[in-house]
Order: sequence, then structure tokens, then C-alpha cells
Amino acid sequence: MKFFQRLGRSLMLPVAVLPVAAILSGIGYWIKNANGGSDNVGSAFLSAAGGALLDNLALLFAVGVSIGMAKKSDGTSALAGLVSWLTLTTMLSPTTMAALTGVAVDDVDAAFTKVQNVFVGIICGLIGAWCYNRFKDTKLPDALSFFSGKRSVAIVTAGLSLVVALVLMFVWPFVYGGLVGFGEWIVTLGPVGAGLYGFFNRLLIPLGLHHALNSVFWFDVAGINDLNNFLQGSAGDGVYGVTGQYMTGFFPVMMFGLPGAALAMYVTAKTTRRKVAAGILLSGAISSFFVGVTEPLEFSFMFLAPWLYLIHAVFMGISLFVSAILPVRMGFGFSGGFIDLVLGWANPLAENPWIILIMGPIWFVIYFLVFRWVIRRFDLKTPGREDDDVLDDEDESDAAPRGDFRVTAERFVAALGGRENIVELDNCATRLRMEIADVDSVDERALKRAGAAGTIKPGGNSVQVVYGLNVQFVRDAMEDVIAGRGSSAGQRTRSGAVAAPPTEALAVVRLTRPVAGRVIPLSDVPDEMFSAGTMGPGVAIDPAGDVVTAPANGVVESIFPTGHAVGLRLDDGTELLIHIGIDTVDMKGDGFQILVSAGQRVRTGDRLVRFDRSKIVAAGHSPVTPVIVLNNPDARVDLT
Repeated sequence: MKFFQRLGRSLMLPVAVLPVAAILSGIGYWIKNANGGSDNVGSAFLSAAGGALLDNLALLFAVGVSIGMAKKSDGTSALAGLVSWLTLTTMLSPTTMAALTGVAVDDVDAAFTKVQNVFVGIICGLIGAWCYNRFKDTKLPDALSFFSGKRSVAIVTAGLSLVVALVLMFVWPFVYGGLVGFGEWIVTLGPVGAGLYGFFNRLLIPLGLHHALNSVFWFDVAGINDLNNFLQGSAGDGVYGVTGQYMTGFFPVMMFGLPGAALAMYVTAKTTRRKVAAGILLSGAISSFFVGVTEPLEFSFMFLAPWLYLIHAVFMGISLFVSAILPVRMGFGFSGGFIDLVLGWANPLAENPWIILIMGPIWFVIYFLVFRWVIRRFDLKTPGREDDDVLDDEDESDAAPRGDFRVTAERFVAALGGRENIVELDNCATRLRMEIADVDSVDERALKRAGAAGTIKPGGNSVQVVYGLNVQFVRDAMEDVIAGRGSSAGQRTRSGAVAAPPTEALAVVRLTRPVAGRVIPLSDVPDEMFSAGTMGPGVAIDPAGDVVTAPANGVVESIFPTGHAVGLRLDDGTELLIHIGIDTVDMKGDGFQILVSAGQRVRTGDRLVRFDRSKIVAAGHSPVTPVIVLNNPDARVDLT
């Protein structure tokens, strides 16, 4: 299972270039359509540019898979994938096969005319990645030392590819025949086949295996090539009224259905939690509508309410089934969002695309009504409906600031059991994918508090953390944290100012006591998130005073509307959180008076917040105030 999950992730690398091809081809079609259906310099130029990617898509898969499947790839694996591709496709070309078999080129088995496809590209990528993983550290005798290590990878790859090519000379015709037979069987099912594909496409999302299924229907693995044929328009092998049937049904669900589900989850959320739910659901709905990226929204309820996700998969299947019956065909270069719909509107293979705009609102209503009824009927714990004891632990005020990836990374690393516990780290479009030494040490609640949309444990030592479209930046920051590197110079703060990086050598952060009272160790704070150091190192104060002041010179990075917490970036780059009381967000600002604003520069002793200790105690909360360093896990706070 781990292998297929990595493979599914790797397939996203070449797929990610398809939006470029879609934009170029889409604009070309618009220009051609505006020119009365005739090509001009502009349309021909853009169409050719889009075709440059589409015509070499299989090669992109060979390189992309070799990068994605390699462990800590540095580009050598990509070269290995390219070497494998060139070797295999040359050895299996009709010209080579004709020379080896002694027959005319025209009499060579038709399977060898279809060697340059995504399936073979994936095989080449796997060969390149395996050779890289196995031989990148190989040490040869001194006489051959020039070819040691990574220099040996491409050589070994070429040799192994020759062996695989020899095997494929006999196996490929049978494999090709089987794939074509499978594709033809799906085609014979007509709309039912399209519906089954849509259903299983969604079911495989949690496992990351949906990309492997997509390759059968969207690319030239089984002779369907739905996506590529559509993007090539009249210049390709697409058939008007047929091409696009395995893509059309995604548009109404991604653009309208899932946003309807988001609205249903919002209106069924608890009143006190709707603001939190709105932040999760609105961003997910926008992403789904415009670009067809559905994972942030799907993962918001996939594991909280799995039966609801099953309903979603069934609806996707029905949408593809209905779309295949109707006289409507549309395709995309990336996913079924608004941008791809606009770009594909003028494609000569697009049939009645306006019907999608009628189907969409219908699916919006269906998703909204069904999701709302099921959530209420079975009391499903969708976003904003979690149990109260969970809500206290996962309060929005303690979530990692979105956009400050260094802070998020540090909290993720801590919640995953520390640097030593993370064996491998990678990411796909929305998820961190990791191998963890001790899975039991992973704190899922801490991950969610730090900004994760969900956590998946597929089995073994694999752990996946769902974050969203900016996951690449979180991964980069986590690699810095794991390697012990500091924040990058010139990192932009949330207030818009450019701050200097924290000094790594600064083991002690010396501060003026921000509030009068008794200093206590962080381990004595009556909240596991703080006491366990998940948020970061620091100390706490049992306050005797009623005013929180700036403990050093800096800038107010953030101040929560309820007034119970203040974030500061000090002049030395240290990020500091002062959290007044425990669970005091529940007081909704009662007893707190904000005296500064975000972005304001402060000096040591400047007043930040006035609070009423007696109200905190009367509300049943602890007034203990943690002072946390957010961006230096090795720091020690010294209050004077």
C-alpha cells in the first residue's frame, strides 16, 4: 500500500504541468474561434506551445515519477528516469523491432507503435527511482572512483532498462492487449462505465490511488486518452460527442456540488463554532469551484463523517453517469473547476458546455439538502459540530498562523514526535506524506491545533497530514526545522514588515516580566498543549497584576479579537506568544481590554492588554499566563 501511495503522489508531478497546456491551448482555441474557426499566427503559436507539453506527456511522467519515488531526490533520479525512457522507447520502437525480427516496419505488432505512453513512462520512472535509491551511495574501487556514487546511477539505469526492454519485447503485446481490452470493456458499458469510474475515483482519494485510476481513462494507457484528446481538439484523435465523457461529470460536482456541501456543513455547525467552520469551509469551497482542487474540502469531513463521504462518491458516480447520457462534453487540463471550464469552452470537442451551468445548481441543491439532512439526522461530527471537550482542545485561537510556515512547521514537527521521529518527509498537492519511527507518539490533536485539516494513518509507519494548497511551503520549512536551520532571511511577517531571522545561537531569550506575578515552569500549566511544549518552549506566570506589557522591543504581530492572547515579533527575530489564562477564549472578550493594534511597534514596558483576573477565575478558568517562544524550539526563556 505504501508503494501505491507514493506512486499516486508521484503522478501529481507531471499532472501539475497540465494547467499550463490547458491555458495555452484554451487561449489558442478562443483566438481561433474569434477568427471564424481559422488559425492565425496567435492561435497556431499557442496551440503548438500547448502541444509541446501534451505530445511529450509520457516523458514528463518518466521524469516526474523518478523524482517522486526517489528518496531525497536531488535531480540525479530525474536524469535516471530520462535515461530509462530513452533506452526503453528506442529499443521497443517499430524501427528497432523490425531490425531485430527481420520484418518490415509496417508489419511490426501494433503494440510497439504505442510504446511512448504514460504506462511505459511510469515504468521508466520507477526504474530510475529504484536505481537512484539503490546505487546513489555505491563506492567503487579507486581505479573506477570517478563512477562512484551518483555518477553510477545513470549507467546502472541504462543496463537495467535494457533488461526490462528485452522482457517487454515479449510481454508488452500481451499487456497492451489487456489494457486495450479493459478500456474497450469500459467503453461498452457506456454511461454506466463512466459512472463506475467516477465512484471509484472518489473512493480512492483517501489512499492517494485515484491518480493511477485516472491514468487509465485520461491518458493513453488503455486507448481512451480522454484528457489528452480533448486538449488537442480537432488536431488530435478526439471524437465530438464522445471525448470528454470521463471528465464532464466532475465539473458540476466540483464547481457546485461540493460548495453546496460546504454550505450545509456551515448551517449545521454549532452557533459558537460557525466562525471557525467558515474559515475551513469557505476556502475549500473557493478552491473547489475555481480550480477543482477538492481535497481541502473533502478531508474536512472524510474522516469525521465517512458515511457522508461515501454519499459524495456515489453522487460523483451519478454525475458522470448523467453527463455521459446527456449531449454534453467538456474536458480539462488540471481539474473540473471554473478556470478549466472557461478555457475549454471554445474547444471544438466541447459539446453544449452550457448544460453544465444548468446541472451545477441542481447538484448544489442536492448536496446541500442531502448533506444537511444526513448531518442532522445522524448527528455527524462535521466541522463545527465536534464534541465540546474536543472543541476546547482545538480552539481556533491556538491554531498555527496560516502563512507563517516556519511556526506551522515547528509545531508539526513537535506534534509528530520530534525531529528524530520523522524518517522520511514528502508531500503531494495538499498532504504531507511521512514515514514515522514511532507512530504512537504522533499527537493528532496537536497537529489539528497547529493547522492540519486532518491526519491519516494508512498503516505501518506511514502518516499523512492534510494541510492544503500551501503544503509545499510547510514541507520546506519542516526540512529546515529537522536540519536545525533557522528561518530564512527577510521572512515577511503577518503585519507586512520584513523581519530579521532569529539568531540560532541565541539559546537564552531574556525578557522583562510581561505581567506581575509568580513565575512557574511551563510543565505546571494546566493545559497539555503548553505543558508538553507543543507550542514551543517558554515559562508561565501566575499573575498578580492586571496589565500585560511588552517584555521587549518589537512589533505586535497579532492580537486576538477576544484580547486573551498577543503575538509579538521582537527585534532579534524571536516570535513570542503571551496567552492570558487557559481556555479564556470562551469568555469572548469579557474581562479583557485591548490597548494596542496589530502592526504597532512597542517598546519594553508598553501596555498591551488589561484583564480582570477575578472574572477569569469566576468563569472557571485558570489565570496562569504562558509566555511561549514560537520559532526557536531550543530556546530558554529568562524573565527578569
